[in-house]
Amino acid sequence: MATFDFQAADRILELRDELLTGEYRPGPYTHFLIHEPKRRKISAAQFRDRVVHHALCRVIEPRFERVFIPDSYANRSGKGGHRAVDRLQEFSRRHRYVLRADIRQHFASLDHAILVGALRNLIPEDDLMELIRLILGGGADVLADEYTMQFFPGDDLFAACRPRGLPIGNLTSQFWSNCYLHALDLFAKRELGCRAYLRYVDDFALFSDSRQTLWEWKTAICERLASLRLTMHETRAQVTPVAVGIPWLGFVVFPDHRLVKARKVRFSTRRLRKRYVDYRAGALSFAELDASVGGWINHLRYADTWGLLQHVLEPFVLKTGDTPRKKRGRRFAARQ
Repeated sequence: MATFDFQAADRILELRDELLTGEYRPGPYTHFLIHEPKRRKISAAQFRDRVVHHALCRVIEPRFERVFIPDSYANRSGKGGHRAVDRLQEFSRRHRYVLRADIRQHFASLDHAILVGALRNLIPEDDLMELIRLILGGGADVLADEYTMQFFPGDDLFAACRPRGLPIGNLTSQFWSNCYLHALDLFAKRELGCRAYLRYVDDFALFSDSRQTLWEWKTAICERLASLRLTMHETRAQVTPVAVGIPWLGFVVFPDHRLVKARKVRFSTRRLRKRYVDYRAGALSFAELDASVGGWINHLRYADTWGLLQHVLEPFVLKTGDTPRKKRGRRFAARQ
C-alpha cells in the first residue's frame, strides 16, 4: 500500500491506462490462516488490485441491488449481521418451526461458469465481463486445497477440472457470492412460496408452522443447490421448534431473548485476555485495548447478556492515568 501511495495519482493513471488498453493483469495473492472461530484461508490481493475491485463493484453493484431480495443481509449497505439477527428473531415470533442451513465449503465451491452466466444477465458490456474473467482467473486455484470434489448428476471425470472458488478476503468475492446465491433466494421466495426466508452469506433460514412443509422444502433446496453445483451440510440442516433457540451468526436466538454462543464467549475472552496481557506489558496502547473492548461491548449489546459483560471484564484493571475521568472508575466494567 505504501508503494502505491507514493505518487498515487500517477499510479492511478497508470492503472487506468492498463484497464483501457486491456493490459491489466491481477497480481499474486498473499495468504494466511485464521483459526477462530474456525479455520479459514484468507487471501489478500495487492493494493492496486483492490483498487480495481472497488472500482468494478461501484459500477456493477447498483444493477444487482435493484434485483436482490430485501432479506439478503451480507455485504450490503444498510443491512449487516445484526439486522439479520433482528429479522430472524422477528420471523421466530411469527412461526413455530425453522429450517436453518448453510452451504458446504461455500467460497471454495462457487463455479466460475455458473457465476459468469449469472453476472452476464445484468452486465452486457464485453469489457467489464473480460475484467471479471481476469479477476476470477487470478483466484481460480486459491482455494483448491480447501475443496473436496463433489460430482453432480450428468458429470463426467472432466467436471473435476471446472474452474471454481473465490478468494476469501476480496470485495468482489463477497459481492459475487450474493450474485451467485440470488438464484437460491428467488427459488425460496417465488417457487417454494416461503414468505419468511432470509440469508446471510451462505447461512439461510426458512420458517413455517408446518414441520412437513419445511422437510419438503429442504429436499427441494438440495435439488436446486445441486443445479448450482453446491451442497448443504445436511446433518446440520434440521427442522426444529423456534422455542429451542436458533444458532445464528454468533448468537442463539429465541423468540423472546438472545444469548451469545458459548464458543463466541470463549474465543472473545481468550482474545481480550491476551490483549490485556500485552497492554500490561507495554506492548499495546490503551487506545488499542479500548478499541477491542468497545467492539466486544458493541457485539454483546445485541443480546441479553445480563452479568456476562461484567464477569468477562472484571479482572481487567487499568493502569493509573489511563482513564481521563475518575468517575469512570478503574475497571472496564464501569463502561456498562
